[in-house]
Amino acid sequence: VQLQASGGGLVQAGGSLMLSCAASGRIFGFNFMGWFRQSPGKERELVAGTAGGETKYHDSVKGRFTISRDNAKNTVYLQMNNLKPGDTAIYYCYADTIKRYWGQGTQVTVSS
Repeated sequence: VQLQASGGGLVQAGGSLMLSCAASGRIFGFNFMGWFRQSPGKERELVAGTAGGETKYHDSVKGRFTISRDNAKNTVYLQMNNLKPGDTAIYYCYADTIKRYWGQGTQVTVSS
């Protein structure tokens, strides 16, 4: 199973980006799917996740980011609005069954 993330880039503060992460391979459905991020000198942190119809968000992105998933396509999305310079990081998608899978990371840079 491989996760392919896309959609990162450079955007000005207040702008928007949508990240996508598509899974390929022998998949029978994921439990948890989500997005983590890591910036230099900081630990990787959960940004948003979804499982069993429920979602959870890091406090810093509540009201600005929305996670969604298409189970038929084994794809998870992250709509990011009102981006701030503090959101600058490498974003990694994640999915699990009885195993854990990580995408390759996509850079998001927000300029002030």
